[in-house]
Amino acid sequence: MNEGAAAPSSFYEAAVKIYPREVQGRFASKRNVAVIVLLGLFYGMAWLRWHGRQALLFDLPARKFYVFGLTLWPQDFWYMALLMIIAALSLFFFTALAGRVFCGFACPQTVWTEMFLWLERLTEGTRHRRMRLDEAPWGVEKVLRKAAKQVLWVTLAVYTGFTFVGYFTPIRSIAAQILDASLGPWAIFWIFLYSLATYGNAGFLREQVCKYMCPYARFQSVMFDEDTLIIAYDPARGEPRGARRRGTDPGTLGLGDCIDCTLCVQVCPTGIDIRKGLQYECIACAACVDACDDVMDKMQSPRGLVRYTTENSMMGRPTHKARPRLFVYGAILALAAGAIVYSLAIRTPLLLDVIRDRNALYREVHGDRIENAYTLKVINEDEHAHRYRLEVRGLEGLTLVEPSSAVEVASGTVGSVPVRLQAPSEEAHGVHAITLHIVALDEPRIERTERTRFIGPS
Repeated sequence: MNEGAAAPSSFYEAAVKIYPREVQGRFASKRNVAVIVLLGLFYGMAWLRWHGRQALLFDLPARKFYVFGLTLWPQDFWYMALLMIIAALSLFFFTALAGRVFCGFACPQTVWTEMFLWLERLTEGTRHRRMRLDEAPWGVEKVLRKAAKQVLWVTLAVYTGFTFVGYFTPIRSIAAQILDASLGPWAIFWIFLYSLATYGNAGFLREQVCKYMCPYARFQSVMFDEDTLIIAYDPARGEPRGARRRGTDPGTLGLGDCIDCTLCVQVCPTGIDIRKGLQYECIACAACVDACDDVMDKMQSPRGLVRYTTENSMMGRPTHKARPRLFVYGAILALAAGAIVYSLAIRTPLLLDVIRDRNALYREVHGDRIENAYTLKVINEDEHAHRYRLEVRGLEGLTLVEPSSAVEVASGTVGSVPVRLQAPSEEAHGVHAITLHIVALDEPRIERTERTRFIGPS
């Protein structure tokens, strides 16, 4: 390095705290409704009962997932995989159609950040009061307000962690264990972990998650095209910016409609200036649209200086709502959704696994007969216990020796049933494909057929 050369600037910049200004308007109202509905579902569904048990419970130790009247087992994991595919396809479809509407109105990061911001405004006041409070020296008022905010934040975070764990362990049992101080160490660990994650993401990191941690912000451009809905500032109408009196025609002053009030920047939860064009940090919450529309109303100018629009519309070109990628995404999404609905509609809550006796291929028994032994694993996935009748087919003279009567299997359990089949020795030479058919006596629609082999002397 040459003497006297300037020292290189740091590659890292300290994050500047953002103080989002409160905003009212049509999109803010929709966002508030989304927050209330989504948080209500999250906190409320864990307490909902269904036929004497928790309606939505992913019981990992028991390896059973309860979704209202549906009980899923590890063998049904492909349903979960298909649901993940549907979720991804939905994200692609709605992003191509309406941009990052999910980020602005339904993303968990957005929803919980809104809740934490509401508690912050409740304890520390408006944007200007929060800024002045942070700049003020520590005193009684600052300590009380900051402490009150932290108490509310921690309470919400802990209850969120408690509720989240309640979807994997019955929430009522966790609550009872907390009340009698018998909560186990693993439950405490997971509640603490998810409480910390909630507090850190929604209270501390906030917009940093959207800017630097969320992968969706990075690859959204792949799903955007010129006809995708975005939030944009209209520079042809707004420039040049400048202050003016209410009711004054900006054209007579050589100005555009933008009065450079910066309210669109002040209300943005990620702190961007939408007037600089589309940026990956924009989560499409439309707070800037509400703020700008309010200013335009006061200045007696038309709304829409900042608005939902498309790149084609901004360039004066027609917008194409129906386009190939939407049809492709929509068709695949409809196919996947139809597949899971159809599969659930025809799903039989019964699984049958046939295990041959490994100790002997066959046995010769009295009466010149050949016997094969099996073990049947009968998995009753239904909400009720059932009595099942077993039938065998596929070989002349094949008879069922054991079990001699119907088999009862309780709800949500695996019944282990020893089975012995016999056939005349003259019919049993070689290997024969046979079928075992099981049917519920009280509900004949619940049935299952499995193929296996009957082996005799060669």
